[in-house]
Amino acid sequence: MATILRTWSYQYQWLYDAIARLAAVSVGGEARFRQLPLKGLTIDSETKVLDLCCGSGQATQFLVQYSQDVTGLDISPVSLARAQHNVPQAKYVEALAEEMPFPDHQFDIVHTSVAMHEMEPEQLRAIFREVYRVLKPGGIFALVDFHSPTNPLFLPGLSIFLWLFETQTSWQLLQTDLPGLLEAVGFQACEPELYAGGSLQVIQAQK
Repeated sequence: MATILRTWSYQYQWLYDAIARLAAVSVGGEARFRQLPLKGLTIDSETKVLDLCCGSGQATQFLVQYSQDVTGLDISPVSLARAQHNVPQAKYVEALAEEMPFPDHQFDIVHTSVAMHEMEPEQLRAIFREVYRVLKPGGIFALVDFHSPTNPLFLPGLSIFLWLFETQTSWQLLQTDLPGLLEAVGFQACEPELYAGGSLQVIQAQK
């Protein structure tokens, strides 16, 4: 699945950003979309935040408005170079999400935005274990990603988007019980909050 538009969107940041802004219209715009995983969280200038699979810094630019201690992690050196240019206030690390080069109990918040749908099921489990490891006790894993729509009116739009821009792992995520996977690792309070007719889920899981 996916089309040439997926390749172009990763090759040209302006196209990726335009697609992201268009997709965020369903929840009231990009600024609101980026804030959904952070809703209700206490974040100050000293809160240690990890932006997992940060890409070119699209969400990182919002995180640095809250904390002065933000680290972005991604496997793509091209994306990290863009992130460094776009959001120089953060630190950046090139690594796999399932093999993070951090000590235990390092972060107060681990955040990830529409990245887990890129992962195979076994990768998801490994990533969740790593997130649990690097979080401090009581820390929060805040994520937003796709969800199977509860309102059937949103299904055609989501299906077209996934067909144009995503791979089979996105369709797999729609059938995946993310709260169940998180609870199996040890997280608590994993019940998702749904937006855009149920096509987006936000989870704030606590260690």
